[in-house]
Amino acid sequence: MPPPSTPAPTRRRCLQLAAGGLVPLAARTWGAPSTTVRLSHVVARDTPKGMALERFRTLTEERSQGRIRVQVYPQGQLYGDHDEMQALQLGAVDMVAPSLSKFGPIGFPEFELFDLPFLFDSLEAVRRLTRGRVGQTLLQSLQRQRLTGLGFFDNGFKHMSANRPLLEPRDFVGLRIRVQASRVIAQQMRAWGAWPVTLPFSETRRALERGVVDGTENPVSNFWTQGMQAVQSDLSLTAHGYLGYAVVTHQRFWESLPAADRRLLQGALEDALVFGNEIADAQNDKALAALHLTGAAHLNSPTAAQTRLLKNAALPVHGELAARIGHDWLRTVHNALQKTS
Repeated sequence: MPPPSTPAPTRRRCLQLAAGGLVPLAARTWGAPSTTVRLSHVVARDTPKGMALERFRTLTEERSQGRIRVQVYPQGQLYGDHDEMQALQLGAVDMVAPSLSKFGPIGFPEFELFDLPFLFDSLEAVRRLTRGRVGQTLLQSLQRQRLTGLGFFDNGFKHMSANRPLLEPRDFVGLRIRVQASRVIAQQMRAWGAWPVTLPFSETRRALERGVVDGTENPVSNFWTQGMQAVQSDLSLTAHGYLGYAVVTHQRFWESLPAADRRLLQGALEDALVFGNEIADAQNDKALAALHLTGAAHLNSPTAAQTRLLKNAALPVHGELAARIGHDWLRTVHNALQKTS
């Protein structure tokens, strides 16, 4: 079982201290680094996301010869899903790597396009989109709240887990499904007959164990590293949605750095994100092989007909998002995907 996230009163106290300027931007430690970058995220170190951010730490410290130190806090040790963006805005941390679902609730609904079910047919299509004009436009839009987007990376496609197979809409009826704080994902679950329940990622396994929720969605690597096979009997390989991340800092912190340090950090991060994308498939395949080998969960694959039922039931979700963010946005995305297919 993963360690519990920091209790809410402690997190609030950290945010209050940060807001009052009592949390230092750079802590002097052995080796006297001139800059310390505090990076918080919510998954385990041995997931693709965790490994990519550890690579960023290693590359930064090597290339700066220890002058820049990166402190990585994984698995919600400092802040969880609900407060990591607030922590960044208050200066309690310097970088975060939230899932793309986190940006809609804080005023960037365009990012919700990544949550649309069955929008992407491959990771290559996703990466061409994020590396192209659409991705750059999205990162630049973060400046509206004085955030600086430094890059995208991913963890592959999500699958459904529960204590029964979830292969077509009728299988979801009446189940309470844990979701991220995403309007699109919540609507998707309702379209399939389930009740969406928003919970932090760090609390999901415990909620499954206690019966607070009946199922959830995850890439296989997250399912495996969180030990969800101990509390979920079935993993259905639906590949219905994409899970991606953006690395974000605050303009206040970023602009306080010398230009040379910004270039060093950006270069180290770009190399680390390439590494993360390269291992995403491998880590998910490794986790799937482990599940096969151990038999810890039943693995179910939907038929083509069942996948069509899921897609058709979720079509209204696409239309609702288009109405909220503008049909032009989704037309631009679809055109970009067609050009790269």
